[in-house]
Amino acid sequence: MGKLNVLDWIALILLVIGGLNWGLVGVFKFDLVKAIFGDMAIVSRIIYIVVGVAALYTIYFLVKACTK
Repeated sequence: MGKLNVLDWIALILLVIGGLNWGLVGVFKFDLVKAIFGDMAIVSRIIYIVVGVAALYTIYFLVKACTK
């Protein structure tokens, strides 16, 4: 795997944050995004979408890294 660029780092950080949030939901039934931004407020939806896009980018990143 080569050097990570800024977009790679942002995607990985968002993926970790999203994973931790889902871990909190699964273990404690506590949604940190919902607690901070409210129940499906527009900001919450944007955060979920951005984390989802980061996950898709990370799939691309992993495929790219494994084919080198």
